[in-house]
Amino acid sequence: MAEKLLVTDRQFRILGYIVGRKKEVPVHRIAEELGVKVEDIMRDLAELESKNLITIIRHVVEKYVLSSEGREVLEKGLPEERVYNVMYRCLDKPVKEFIECVSREAGLEPRYASIGFQHLVRTGCILVEGGRAILGSQDKCFELFNEISWIKGFLKKIVDEENIPREYTSLLRRRRFIEKEKETILYVKPTGRLVDLWYKGLITKAPLLTVVSPSILKEKGIEKVIIKEFDLRIPPPTLPVNRLSPYMEFLDLVREILISMGFEEVKGPHVELELWNFDVLFQAQDHPAREIHDTFFLETKLEHKLPSRELIERAKKVHERGWRYKWSVEKALTPILRTQTTAVSARTIYERGSGEYRCFSLDRVFRPETLDAKHAMEFYQFDGIIVGKNVSFKDLLAFFKEFAAALGIKKIWFKPGYFPFTEPSVEGFIEHPRLGWIEVFPGGMFRPEVMEILGAPDVKAAAWGIGIDRLAMTILGIDDIRDLFNKDLDYLESLPEPQLEYFKRKTRAVDVEVVKTINI
Repeated sequence: MAEKLLVTDRQFRILGYIVGRKKEVPVHRIAEELGVKVEDIMRDLAELESKNLITIIRHVVEKYVLSSEGREVLEKGLPEERVYNVMYRCLDKPVKEFIECVSREAGLEPRYASIGFQHLVRTGCILVEGGRAILGSQDKCFELFNEISWIKGFLKKIVDEENIPREYTSLLRRRRFIEKEKETILYVKPTGRLVDLWYKGLITKAPLLTVVSPSILKEKGIEKVIIKEFDLRIPPPTLPVNRLSPYMEFLDLVREILISMGFEEVKGPHVELELWNFDVLFQAQDHPAREIHDTFFLETKLEHKLPSRELIERAKKVHERGWRYKWSVEKALTPILRTQTTAVSARTIYERGSGEYRCFSLDRVFRPETLDAKHAMEFYQFDGIIVGKNVSFKDLLAFFKEFAAALGIKKIWFKPGYFPFTEPSVEGFIEHPRLGWIEVFPGGMFRPEVMEILGAPDVKAAAWGIGIDRLAMTILGIDDIRDLFNKDLDYLESLPEPQLEYFKRKTRAVDVEVVKTINI
């Protein structure tokens, strides 16, 4: 007697569906019967074919689908329909002016307005007399709308994959509303071996094991289970993703813009000393921002490279002179997760000293925020400095305007700001389409105390720390900061691709309107 053939439960149901049919069965019908997608059963069909139980047949068929013009017709109407809807505003004009008028009124390209006009003339709904477009027979207009109605009806049938008469197919193709498309349809039919084994009861369902252990085999018996075989020759499926995360694309574009403006990117450590994060910026050691509710402190034995004694002495001297307290070097050397990339700007000025240079950093910072639509515990910050003897506050405002223009932002609102290490300071706001005005451009001139501590008292520095996450939300049309890190591929694919308006020069700094400036 022939040995029994074991198949999985789903394979058994597939075989049961097709074994009694004498003709080929479309694969999509099998998937519908099982309540799954076609792609879910393709591996099962391949395995059943390898066992000589079924034959898979491929038929290439041609079918009609809507063209881009056909889709627009279903959405907005035929050209003649759209022209008719606005023609009463444009009648009794020379033909050229009439076409320009209906094109403008209907929001149609001139060539489509011309096509619509021709169909209205063809049916007698519009007449041309003395070179002018005038109203024709109203009955002819009604006949035209009858024609429009059945054209739309046939287009809907195409969408629903229903057959339409050949003469109407020719008309729709002539008007470029539909086009031919080739499609491969898979069919399955049973082999003689399947029919023989099935009716002899030699095909049996068995559980599929992907993890095998001695206890499972002892319980079920190796002859009563199907052990999953792995074929390493088959390449794994690839996801159809052909772009980076839109947020990463945006950050790369920001880098390109800054480099094109003469800036150099600099880097710094994520784990930082309070000295670089706060003290060299002349932020008092008892400032609220240095408390545990605003800063992540680390319990670590990680050894940092200690700053020079000269820097520590300058920080001690300036702090005790300015804030009138006893400065603690032990607190300054406490390791934290940096709360601002301004620490990188401070390191850069310390390393380069006096001179003329422009630098920026674009990296992660960490703060114990409450997660909501506009705040996160870990986010990107975009810091930068413009250093030189003649640098002024006007240079900072000019940079904000030029950078906004680079991203296609045309309105900014400036108001005075306060930051512990800059004076004067400014807060720049832009308008988010749904969240309203949000702050994205904070900055100012580093205080003389900061420049003294960093060893560059003879130059000035315009500095900023831009909330790049909020800026990205505006450019990408996102109203929740958490969506910048969304892992849903369909959602990411739906986001717009950021464009480099700066290099297209569609918007310049002179085009940016300062909506409001208060006492700056």
